[in-house]
Amino acid sequence: MSITIKDVEHVANLARLELSEQEKHKFTEQMNAILKYAEKLNELDTDHVEPTSHPVPLVNVMREDVTKPSLSIEQVMLNAPDEEDGQIKVPAVLE
Repeated sequence: MSITIKDVEHVANLARLELSEQEKHKFTEQMNAILKYAEKLNELDTDHVEPTSHPVPLVNVMREDVTKPSLSIEQVMLNAPDEEDGQIKVPAVLE
């Protein structure tokens, strides 16, 4: 498989990018170099390799759900730029 300038122009159009002719040639060369490097994987014998979703075995990395006391309203309001009636006051976003 080979990338052409037409392919680069198509991708640039999808990404709403304007490329100069020099950039088009540069990206075409770079993308072809990437594909050539990726083709080396076809040289590997993977017949007896079991497919995996991740190269390293993973276990649940989530921590246990532990309940803790939350901040009091007074502590929260110390960080608020402005407050009114126990609520954080923010500028209106609607007219």
